[in-house]
This record gives sequence, structure tokens and C-alpha cells, in this order.
Amino acid sequence: MSSQDIPEEKHLPSEQGDAHHGGVAVADDPFADPGLPVHKPRIQDIDERAAKRSERVVAMLFTISMLATIAFITAYVTIPVDKIVFIFPVGKVSALNFALGLSLGAALFCIGAGAVHWARTLMSDVEVADDRHAIAAPAEVKAKVLQDFADGANESAIGRRPLIRNTLLGALALFPLSGVMLLRDLGPLPEESLRKTVWAKGKLLINQNTMEPLRPEDVVTGSLTFAMPEGLEEEQHDFQVQIAKAALMIVRIKPEDIKDKQELAWSHEGIVAYSKICTHVGCPISLYEQQTHHVLCPCHQSTFDLSDGARVIFGPAGHALPQLRIGVNDEGFLEALGDFEEPVGPAFWERG
Repeated sequence: MSSQDIPEEKHLPSEQGDAHHGGVAVADDPFADPGLPVHKPRIQDIDERAAKRSERVVAMLFTISMLATIAFITAYVTIPVDKIVFIFPVGKVSALNFALGLSLGAALFCIGAGAVHWARTLMSDVEVADDRHAIAAPAEVKAKVLQDFADGANESAIGRRPLIRNTLLGALALFPLSGVMLLRDLGPLPEESLRKTVWAKGKLLINQNTMEPLRPEDVVTGSLTFAMPEGLEEEQHDFQVQIAKAALMIVRIKPEDIKDKQELAWSHEGIVAYSKICTHVGCPISLYEQQTHHVLCPCHQSTFDLSDGARVIFGPAGHALPQLRIGVNDEGFLEALGDFEEPVGPAFWERG
């Protein structure tokens, strides 16, 4: 028997019982809607002084968030990376990491705490029940949603509480600056590092093959020797960075074959020292033509004339190779007389 066969007027036995049979009459719907609980006003709803106190608490939290964000930026800029401090009971920690974590956590916490306190004490807490509806809302529902949004904004008192509104906007506007400051960790600021190398007056020229200081007699006419500065070791953590700017090509040319007067003045008995780094995209130059004194970059075939100031005679490189002034010290070893006069590497000229 289906439910359709049961007459509507019939009831379950428990519903038919009378006093003589001990039955108890019950409601037709055993799960009746109990309704919403009676709304109890908060003290802020009936006492404007209490509402003002809550407003000041929220504004104070947002203001602390702004100060914490400023503290984050200040710590990031001023505290050295290698500074270690003792914090009880944690122990020895990085001062920078501790300051950044503390200030960033305070900024986030105060924004959240201020928003929660605002919602619990000043925004409307009247519960509203609404029926479920289809996902595709008709025009009247859309209008109702917009009206509900407007009512919510009005009930939040954001328009009537300018102190909260302004401090919230300030906290939210300042907080993203913390993320902007973190962009600095994409790499250290170049400062003068692109203009300078580790070459300096008195530094010996070290043969990269034998790792011994070079003497003039070690450089044979027509040969190509690669050199690096004295004191630069492969075990150093920044070796690759430094050698990428300081690598040298040493070539001996007959003095009468050198066309450029400055090149001749900066050489020693026809021994010239030029940067090994191509000025196109920074490839290491390694091909040398003895008869023409041309060096060729293997990447894009940029060609430089080492007998004429290492000027570009072919290829995409836009500038000549920088020359290093060299001489001989009292012990007969080749030494640098200073750093490169021009920045080493590709496209630096366009960067300043």
C-alpha cells in the first residue's frame, strides 16, 4: 500500500488516542519551527558611551596595525642581516627575522582583532532568515541583494563611524607595503658593484692554468694567456661573481704593431691585458688569431682588434673591451696598476 492510499483524515493511533485509552494528543507537525531566539540588545546598542568606547578600541587596533607595518619596514631597512640577539626563552635568534616576524604578526593580528571587535560590538547582530532560491536570480532578487548590501553597509555604521573607517583604510593601505619591501630580497642593490672589480693597484696577475704569478718572460709573442687577480680563490662563495668581472686575456704584441697610443702606454713591453668578458652578452672570449691580433667571441662571433684598443670590427658587440693597466713590480712579476677605467660586461653603458 502506498502513501497515496492512506486517507488524509486518518491519523496514527497515537494521534487518535483519547483520555479513556491513555492516549495523548500531539501536534500535526512533530518538528515545528521553533523560530528565532528573542534578540537581546547589547550594551553598545543602548548606551552610546559604550559604543564610543568600542569604536576607540577598534580604531586603536587599526592604528597599532599601521605602527607595526611602519616598524616592519624600519626593521627591514635598518637591522643588519647578520645581527644575532638573545631572546628569552627562545635563545639566540636573528634580530632581523625576529623583528620582521613580530611586527608583521602584530600588523595582521590587529587588523583581524579590530574587525572582529567591530563586528561583535558595533555592527548589527540581528539574525535574519531567508528562504533558499534558485542560483539564477531574477531581477527582483538582484535588486534585493543590492538593497541588503546597502542595508548591511548602513548597519555596519561605517558611514557614521569615520574614526573606524579612516583607521581601517589606513591600516589596509599601509599593510601591503610590507610585501613591497620584501621585493628587495630579489637581489642585493647593485650600487657600485657593476662599475668595480677586485683588481687594484699592486695585485699580481695569476695564470689561471698554473695558478702562479706571471712574469713578462712567461708571456710568449702570439700566445693567449688567461689570468685572474691575486687573492681570488675558487673556494670563495662569490668566486663566480668576481671572476665574471675580473677575468683577463694576456697577449704579447710587438710594440710597433700596437696602433692605439693609450693601449701602448698601458702595456708592458707589448704585453696587453684586456677583459675576457664580451661586451655583447657577457660570453667569455677564448679564440685568438695570432697574425691579425683579433679575438673572437664564440657565442655570436663578435670580433675585437687587440692591436687597436680592442675595438669592435665585426659582430653585435657595441663597445670595445676594457683594458687593464699593468706593470712589473720589484720582484719582476706582472701587476695591475689599478682597476678597469670602464665598466666590464655587456650593455652596461646603457644602464649608466
